[in-house]
Amino acid sequence: MPVNPELQGRIFPPTAPYLVGREKVREFARAVFATNPINLDPEAARAAGHADVVAPPTFAVVVQELTLAQLLSEPDAGIDFSRVVHGDQRFSYSRPIMAGDELTATLTVASVKTLGPHAMVTAESQITDAAGEHVVTAISTLVVRGDE
Repeated sequence: MPVNPELQGRIFPPTAPYLVGREKVREFARAVFATNPINLDPEAARAAGHADVVAPPTFAVVVQELTLAQLLSEPDAGIDFSRVVHGDQRFSYSRPIMAGDELTATLTVASVKTLGPHAMVTAESQITDAAGEHVVTAISTLVVRGDE
């Protein structure tokens, strides 16, 4: 089944709140070889003006993944995950993510493009804090390989 072009413009319900934990930030920082002390040490983060450790910029994918799971499990999407290749990833921050944040994400399917037997699905996840303030927009483009 090909990717459903009617996905374009679809907005999914907000995810359940995700509480950013200090140890999760540290684990992620170590996994991506982020060595800035503000990513690992609460005292260094406070000395730099932050309330707690600061997540590396790519940490937003942890929260975005919750929205992409909604898209991939959508019955009428026509997206076979075994045929998905990650094509692009971008972030647009209003402020850094830090330990203690409670984040909620809402996914919008920005575009669905067909390229021969393949499709490109661009999904934008607006991630906000507990006060509803924008933190980051995570944009992913998924390439869904078709039959050739």
